[in-house]
Amino acid sequence: MSALKAKFEAAAASSKNLTERPDNATLLKIYALYKQGSVGDNTEKRPGFTDMVGRAKWDAWNGLKGTSEKDAMQQYIDLIKSLS
Repeated sequence: MSALKAKFEAAAASSKNLTERPDNATLLKIYALYKQGSVGDNTEKRPGFTDMVGRAKWDAWNGLKGTSEKDAMQQYIDLIKSLS
């Protein structure tokens, strides 16, 4: 396992123990960076208009299309550190 991947997984674990809950925009960014870092570009179908939360998550993740998994991992690690 690469050092970056280990740091990414450690940041994912520590994200569950943040002292205060981030605002919704930050939560969407955390979600999108995690998905981009762990899965890569979004290839899933966009949820229907009745699933507003699903659409917001999909849009956030899709907005990172083209970002490399390594860059997304590092941005995720940096964001979680800044919130801790």
